[in-house]
Amino acid sequence: MKQQIPNFITLLNLFFGCLAIMSAFQAGAFVSIDESSTTIIQIPEPIFYASLYIGLAGLMDFFDGFVARLLKVSSDMGKQLDSLADVVSFGVAPAFIVVQFLRLALAKDVNALSENSLGLYAAFLIPMAGAFRLARFNIDTEQTTYFKGVPIPMIGILTAAFPLIYWQAQASFFTKLMLSPIFWYLYIIIVSFLMVMKTPMLALKGLGNKKQLILPLVLVVLEVLVTAVFFKWLAIPFGFIGYCLVSLLYKKTITQ
Repeated sequence: MKQQIPNFITLLNLFFGCLAIMSAFQAGAFVSIDESSTTIIQIPEPIFYASLYIGLAGLMDFFDGFVARLLKVSSDMGKQLDSLADVVSFGVAPAFIVVQFLRLALAKDVNALSENSLGLYAAFLIPMAGAFRLARFNIDTEQTTYFKGVPIPMIGILTAAFPLIYWQAQASFFTKLMLSPIFWYLYIIIVSFLMVMKTPMLALKGLGNKKQLILPLVLVVLEVLVTAVFFKWLAIPFGFIGYCLVSLLYKKTITQ
């Protein structure tokens, strides 16, 4: 019976991923006119819930493995179930957040918001790359102390941060950047590549006695904390960049 406890937590991961997708759909987009007769295109509040649910899915993704190790009930079924849940929560759900931002970036008039556009389909490269990465992970016996490519939950959490950044960033540079189609197409290509590449990436479970990695990780944590104080949700992409830099700079140490 206790071996089903981690599986139930994994299913909660999937449940929150489904809620995130539903929230992203409900968000839609609307057009308003301000006092100067300027047309303003926005995504309403429900997309915030998509970010929240992806965050909760991330917590479940952490705890299912933690509980499985605590109870010593790891299984092949749990591994497969975890991957299936991750594709939805950190691949498909974030892709719909990107779709919503692409709709804003590509919209030239009110009617454009309700039309299907081939330009939106690029967002689905993210779950495709994520599924490929997870399938490779499940059959790769080398990824016991490190990852090959960036784990898909990190990409999901990173993407979930953008709606929060868009409405809470104090600098208009970031909001304007997220209304650029070029930004989103580059983002899709970069994060998809980061998932499918075979470059060794740091995994906390593989730190062990690698003391030379402690200082770089402490610096990344400090970077995140300082960024959170001054720039709030921008701490997530800054932390992600820090993680990638540490992994690339110390990739030989990671595989030892």
